[in-house]
Amino acid sequence: MKESFTLRNVTFKNRVLVASGTFGYGDEVPDLVDIDKLGGIVTKSLSLKPRDGNPHPRITETPSGMLNSIGLANIGVHKFISDKLPILQQHHTVIIANIAASSIEEYCTVLELLEQRNAVHGFEINVSCPNVKEGGLSFGTDVTLVAQITKELRRRTQKPLIMKLTPNVTHISEFARVCESEGADAVSVINTLIGMSVNIKTRKPKIATTTGGLSGPAIKPIALAKVYETCNAVKIPVIGIGGICSWEDAMEFFIVGASMVQIGTANFVNPSTGVTVAEGIRQFCEQQGIDDVGKIVGTLQTNKTISIVDSWL
Repeated sequence: MKESFTLRNVTFKNRVLVASGTFGYGDEVPDLVDIDKLGGIVTKSLSLKPRDGNPHPRITETPSGMLNSIGLANIGVHKFISDKLPILQQHHTVIIANIAASSIEEYCTVLELLEQRNAVHGFEINVSCPNVKEGGLSFGTDVTLVAQITKELRRRTQKPLIMKLTPNVTHISEFARVCESEGADAVSVINTLIGMSVNIKTRKPKIATTTGGLSGPAIKPIALAKVYETCNAVKIPVIGIGGICSWEDAMEFFIVGASMVQIGTANFVNPSTGVTVAEGIRQFCEQQGIDDVGKIVGTLQTNKTISIVDSWL
């Protein structure tokens, strides 16, 4: 039974990855999970210089999910290359480096540094960071900037280039289209939704930055709709993210059109969720006589004339 999926010049052994920011750099969990059974690892976001991130508290639980405002805290790309990559390259799974930056120049510099490393198989670009040079705008909510970033990075790598899109826009399909037109190999959908939680006794926000990113099972219905919208707008592969905790959840994303999925918040509950999901998908396909997971992708049976999403496309 075929589980693998090829993106540009890289083949993933299966279609289940672990999402950036939920699995560290991938070197902290070998005692908890066999990472070689994953399709791939998307690293914690990497910037040019180390970042301390936002002040504490920066994580809080919510009904069926969590809010985080980590602030892209990371060790920086140079320390990642010297300390983390030597460990990661001992494993037999695809390593996708997630890149975050405060300027287009920084995105380019970080990618160029990682492009030289054979142990890095591809890139996922987080375009939801503050654009310091543009007065604090978010890259991810500006179609023109997303297009420009994609174009500049595509010129600098022959490895898979994946753009991770924010759902905090009216039509995510518009952003997916410009990524496709500027040469992206795939888009990841979705990043976290803006959310908030308040302590009613202190009347203060539960995280220091007041608002943060909402993830977990609570956002799955929204993520599915955004993935469906995106898959109907572009021809490049879409990687589905948002509230996936089981193989059944992953199957929903495949059916609406996702070519691969990423496991995020569920990793905090059980780091082996990704492996369990991949095994569940394989067992289901074998039981149903399906010889290729890809045959499930985009098989949704629906009357599109009643879908609000289809009216946008």
